[in-house]
Amino acid sequence: MKMMGSTGQKCLKGFHILFGCAWASCGVSLTLMSLFIRPTDGLQLHGVDMAKKFIDDVLVAPAAIGCLLTGVMYSVFTRWGWFKHRWIIVKWCINVFGVVFGTFWLARWLNTLPPISQAEGMAALSNPIYVQAKTMNLWGGAFQNLTVVAAVFISVFKPWKSRRT
Repeated sequence: MKMMGSTGQKCLKGFHILFGCAWASCGVSLTLMSLFIRPTDGLQLHGVDMAKKFIDDVLVAPAAIGCLLTGVMYSVFTRWGWFKHRWIIVKWCINVFGVVFGTFWLARWLNTLPPISQAEGMAALSNPIYVQAKTMNLWGGAFQNLTVVAAVFISVFKPWKSRRT
């Protein structure tokens, strides 16, 4: 396999950082919205739920996939490889976990909210399905945010030595 040149690697690194920043910042924004925005009527509640769904669908999901794809390109076309360093293995675990957990759990919980808030307004806050989905999304999203931010710092510090001695 032909290795990527210096300019290509710098471009790849730029895109990987861009996707990582977008994923982390939008994920943190979703968590902060859940914690600090307090709608006063049903239309506001539905609007907040739709805004969170929009951020997730249009920004978070593409950023997570972008991280995954640029990570694959790093592994295939640069000297970093797939499993050469322990910190890369940890980042792979975080990235794959984030994409799977985000797709099959976080998105499902988030997608549950707008239809209920649209139909029930503020009464949605008493609906057990709405409350559980909102709570699971908040705590699951906060956990995922911590792992994504950890991946950023792992990239910077590269804390574990090579697996090869």
